[in-house]
Amino acid sequence: MRNGFRGQLKTMLKRIALRILLILVIFWGGGIVLFSFLPVPFSAVMVERQIGAWLTGNFGYVAHSDWVSMDEISPWMALAVVAAEDQRFPEHWGLDFSAIQKALSHNERDGNRIRGASTISQQTVKNLLLWDGKSWVRKGLEAGLTLGVEVVWTKRRILTVYLNIAEFGDGVFGVEEAAQHYFHKPASRLTMPEAALLAAVLPNPIRFQAAAPSGYVRSRQAWILHQMRQLGGEDFLQSNKLY
Repeated sequence: MRNGFRGQLKTMLKRIALRILLILVIFWGGGIVLFSFLPVPFSAVMVERQIGAWLTGNFGYVAHSDWVSMDEISPWMALAVVAAEDQRFPEHWGLDFSAIQKALSHNERDGNRIRGASTISQQTVKNLLLWDGKSWVRKGLEAGLTLGVEVVWTKRRILTVYLNIAEFGDGVFGVEEAAQHYFHKPASRLTMPEAALLAAVLPNPIRFQAAAPSGYVRSRQAWILHQMRQLGGEDFLQSNKLY
């Protein structure tokens, strides 16, 4: 009798899990197709931040971004995030295995300073469709969804979505809001140093402040500016069809 009940319960749980998985696959797949041409109204990270604010009683917090096309974004901003986050972005298919191997070797040598290897494509998928965290389940989903995005979207589209949903500070999402918040100008008018400064805070936009940059952020900004010149400036974007 007890074994029969356990068997029925296990079967029921399997069915529920399969239905949830099917719903998620439809949701993620539909999102990837729709957002290949539609503006993104909000991201999973924005939802997570909004719910977190409500749970702490902060009802004045509003997580949102103002969508702008790539034509409305300064080319320096597009170049800055590639120089800072993923210089092989035009070449890989979402997963940079060379960078992953280098990160693993570095982390084995120095476990106190963990280096990541997420590409812009992976960060876009994580911000748009998944949740914060370092679990293997999330990383596995991220890898699979990233490959799907790379198949359906162009590199230019991935970069456009990334710039529109990236977190640049506490409650500051998207390059248009960041430009208005920090420099009181539209994203189309960002200068090379301003773009490099915004890109410098991306690894941890809550800890690193664009409004009051630390010495580390300034040194990272200088490094990004150097990398932008090394890549070839705007010619790099044009030759790789990113802008």
